[in-house]
Formats: sequence, C-alpha cells, structure tokens
Amino acid sequence: MRSLLLAGFMGTGKSTVGPLAAAKLDVPFADTDEIVAREAGASIPELWRREGEAAFRERERAVLEKLLADGKTRVVALGGGTLLARDLRHAALDTSIVVTLTSEPEEILRRVGDVSSRPNLAASDPKKRIADLLDVRAEAYAECHASLATDGVDADEIAEAAVAVVRRDPLVLPLGARSYPIDVVHDQPEALTDAIARLAPSSLVVVSDAHVRRVRGDQLDRALSHLALPHIDVTIPHGEEHKTLGTVSAIWDAALGAGIDRDALVVAFGGGVTTDLACFAASTLLRGVRCVTVPTTLLAMADASVGGKTGFDHPAGKNLIGSIHQPRAVVVDTAHLVTLAARELRAGLAEIVKIALATSAPLFGRLEAEQAALLDPSSRVLLEVVREAIALKARIVRDDEREAGRRAILNLGHTLGHALEAHGRYRKWLHGEAVALGLVRELTITEKRGLSPPEITTRATRLLAALGLPTEVSPEEMHAAARFIGADKKRSGSPQHPTIALTIVTALGRADVRKLPSEVLREG
Repeated sequence: MRSLLLAGFMGTGKSTVGPLAAAKLDVPFADTDEIVAREAGASIPELWRREGEAAFRERERAVLEKLLADGKTRVVALGGGTLLARDLRHAALDTSIVVTLTSEPEEILRRVGDVSSRPNLAASDPKKRIADLLDVRAEAYAECHASLATDGVDADEIAEAAVAVVRRDPLVLPLGARSYPIDVVHDQPEALTDAIARLAPSSLVVVSDAHVRRVRGDQLDRALSHLALPHIDVTIPHGEEHKTLGTVSAIWDAALGAGIDRDALVVAFGGGVTTDLACFAASTLLRGVRCVTVPTTLLAMADASVGGKTGFDHPAGKNLIGSIHQPRAVVVDTAHLVTLAARELRAGLAEIVKIALATSAPLFGRLEAEQAALLDPSSRVLLEVVREAIALKARIVRDDEREAGRRAILNLGHTLGHALEAHGRYRKWLHGEAVALGLVRELTITEKRGLSPPEITTRATRLLAALGLPTEVSPEEMHAAARFIGADKKRSGSPQHPTIALTIVTALGRADVRKLPSEVLREG
C-alpha cells in the first residue's frame, strides 16, 4: 500500500480528513505544517514574516522529501503550496497516492476565518486573493490521482472516498488539467463502470471491432449495465487493413446520427486499431469530445491506450494522419487477455521489451527471468509487468507529450517495423512482430556503427526469440520494405540528404535519439 498525500488549498479540510483516513487505513498521520513549525521552533506566520515564502517552501520540500524517502506508509496533510514545484509533485505522484481536496473560495474564506494568521491571504480582498491563487495553482492541483470536492460533504465521507482511491491504487498521467487516472486490474468490470461514472457523460459512443465484441462483449455489457446512460454501439471491421479514414467516417456518422452533444464520451473497447480510430474520431467530433480507452490486447495495454496518439493509416505509410488527444481515463483489465490468441499475446510483449530496453534495466531483467509467466494471461506477473510498462511510458509522456524530445525513444524498432507492416499490407506481420523485427535490425545497425553495446543486441534477440517472436527477416523483404521509410514521420532533411531520427540504446535501460543518414537503415 502506498502513502496517501492530501493536497489542495488551505481550508479544504486536509488536516481534518487526514486523521480520519489514517485511522481507516491503520497508518500514522502527519501534517507538514506541524512538522515545519516544530523543526523551526516557530509558527508558520512567524516563519513567513521572518524568512519569506521561498525559504518556507524549501522547508516544506525538505520535510516532504524526508517523508517520501523513509519508506513508511502514512497519511500526510500537505501545505497548500507544497506540490507547486513540478519535480517534487511528480516524485510524489510516482511514489504515493495524491488526492486533491477542493472547495469554493467563499467556503474557504469561511473556514479560514481570521485571515491575519494566514500571511498568504494578506490582501484588501481575501476572497479575490483566494480565487487568484486557485487559478494560479489549478494546473498543479489537477495533477493528482483523484480530486474530491469537500463543500457540504461530511469529513468522514471524504476520508472514506480518499481511502477508496488508495485501495484502488491507480496510476496517473499528470498533464495539468488534462491529467487522467490509469487503472490496472484483473477481472474487475466495475472499474470501467466507476471510471465512466466519475466523468458524468451525457451519453456514450462505444466503439469496438466485430471480433472483440464477440469474445469480450459480455464483460463490456456487465460494466455498462450499471449505468443509466443512453449509448450507441459502433462495430468496426477487425484488422489493421481497416485502420482507414473510411472507418473513422463510419464512427463519425454513427455518433452524429445519434445526436450526441459535447458532453458525450467515446469508449474505445478493443486493440490498438480501435483505440487509435475511436480516439481520433473523438478528437474531431464537435471539435473534440472526451474518450476513455479500454484496451483488450496486450499491445494496446502497453502502448496505444496511454499517451494520446491517435490516427489512421494512409497508402503512403502507417499512422501518417492523426492527432494527440488524451483520454480522460484508461481502464486496463488483464482478464481480457484470457481470450486473446497466443500470437497476439506474444506480439504485445514486443512493446514491453521495447520499453524495458529504452527505459528500465530492472524491467528487462524481470522479463528475462520470468518468461513462462509472461505467456500466462492470468498470471500476476503479467499484470505487474503491464503496470510497470505503463508507468514508465506515462513518465516519459508527462515530460514530452508531443514528442518534441525524449518521447521519441519509444519509437525504438518502429521505423523499420512500420515499413515491414506497410510492405506486408498489414496482413503478413502483426504490429508487435514487426516491432520485434525492427528492434533487432535497428540494434544491429547501431551496434555496427559503434553506438550500441553488442551485448544489448544479443540479449534482446535472445529474449524476443524465447517469447516466440520473429527476429529475422530476409534481406529481400527488408529491401522491398525500405521504400516506406521515405514516408516515415521521423524523416527529415533534404531529398538529396535525408536523415531519420533513430532511437539508440546506449546501455540497457538507457536510450537517446540521434539523426542519422536514412541510408543506414539499408545497411547489411
């Protein structure tokens, strides 16, 4: 169990709710303001007057860093400005459950009472000062695992709701006001029910493909049966070859024909193709409606469902048209993998190998050590590995949402993989299989140029093969697929001297992106 950090503005009830939540969880309670005052031997107002806000914030930071580092589970009431520093906030989100308590300015002022003991409210109009500070801090407060309104709600009820978040133990992708939770569960259809209910949509547009609807539709119906919401089902054809504008248009037609409004919610229930198409449709319907992703394949769980990349294929290449449109929630239920074909399960593991190679030596080591469990869709090991892969990707996306820098490392294996997919007309290779082939080929190329250690190529190839993934492609097929590299999104430079942004694994779990001459992809 992770610690619970109660964030939010002064007067929202953190110090009242905190002890109640701690009692319910049977863990200690701490209040950072009390610790700061005790360690300084002075009251908070006195510290502000004597040292100023900047010095006070440093004291707050030191206290929280110490609490996060000692490994103990507790409930902590944070000062209103403790998590304003982005790096500290993200460290808290990575290690603990952060719940933001909210209240309206009028109620905050009523609860605070005498503002003379609140140096941050020193102003001729304290209510306006509260409103201004809330506006300034809105993006930071929104980066949390859950937000709970406290006005008119009993403190014990709020504490119970906060405890429920701890027990749910979601991940979060912090993107300011567009932050969203990611639930990773096994056989819990109610997780989707709750995720939709929290968003309070006016109606649902449920998109799934014919195959997924047939084999997993009962679980979807179980989740939706508890929601008194109008919804329409949009069933699209199965397969990458149908990842086209025509399929997007079918989703548009169904949604607009049903008369949806801007409070509608698109639910993408399926694999990566469904996720990409449904969320792209959501990004354009009525100039943007919300979406929730519910991945049913391992590939979609580890990759497509998180991060906001959407779109469809073009005859010139894969994913050349699309948008960044973040979901409002992601519900990953690994029970969906029980009915997944073995080939599809293995293909999904390629994306997890990729993430481990580029970002986490410990995860890669675990993949090597627990290969058999990874092939068991009901294993706890697979659930934990999926969760870790998602957490790693979320940390990269939060720092580079639009792939202007570090996020590009997640393209490892994809430049050549996409070319192989397109050459095979999206029928010969599954996406994960093409990525596995691209991984080995790209690692081999960078190894030959002295950019990657030889042992990385050896270990990656051995692991992929052990997981039942292809690692070799004929030179003839690779040569024929090379024409699609010219249409890759990562291409740049002049037609005479084209370059490609290629991910280089510099050590196990570490990678960067360099521009190399496109011709290197045709080497060997």
